[in-house]
Amino acid sequence: MLEVREIDVFYGALQALKKVSIEVNKGEIVTVIGSNGAGKTTLLKTIAGLLRPSSGHIEFLRRRIDGMKAHEIVNLGISLVPEGRKLFPSLTVMENLELGAYVARARRQKEDTLKFVFELFPILKERKDQKAGTLSGGEQQMLALGRALMSQPKLLMLDEPSLGLAPKIALKILETVRALNKETGLTILLVEQNVMLALEIADRGYVLETGFISHKGSTRELKNIEEIRKRYLAI
Repeated sequence: MLEVREIDVFYGALQALKKVSIEVNKGEIVTVIGSNGAGKTTLLKTIAGLLRPSSGHIEFLRRRIDGMKAHEIVNLGISLVPEGRKLFPSLTVMENLELGAYVARARRQKEDTLKFVFELFPILKERKDQKAGTLSGGEQQMLALGRALMSQPKLLMLDEPSLGLAPKIALKILETVRALNKETGLTILLVEQNVMLALEIADRGYVLETGFISHKGSTRELKNIEEIRKRYLAI
């Protein structure tokens, strides 16, 4: 479904990604783990069209997308739930959700998708007229996820969905992500600070270290690599 091939990404003179290659197959949960500053967010932003690689290429559903604009990539079926959620705090829950369905393909089925989101997160229906900025952290993350689902993605990318949340709420969010994958077949690319949880719910993973991929494999294989066990799993 998604193929990232040897991309280099720079911020000015600083190289953030170095010949990074990953694949995500239809129906998988794939996680990218690594320390802060390793380039995980940069990778997601580049796939989403918010940054441009200086070399290499990205294909989605066999179509090259690395030269496309962000809204065109969303229209193809890739949605990003960004780190920090990036909601519109002065708009209501409903207004934030409706903005997620702005692409033509999603607008046609907006009511059905909205019903699905409210079934997934009943609290959002209860608070649909409340301003997003007044929600709790966990509710805001549910709203960010719901907004992304409103675009009817084929590939959902999540950047640190548990960041800043209480452990119980973080677990609920990630369990919802896993349920979305198992029950609907939604393909997911996950960047998550809680490496243990990420490796529990994902099928495969990549380890990103200071801009390059150091390890890749099934989550079972990654959990058995001594370096990963010591550095990320505290084992």
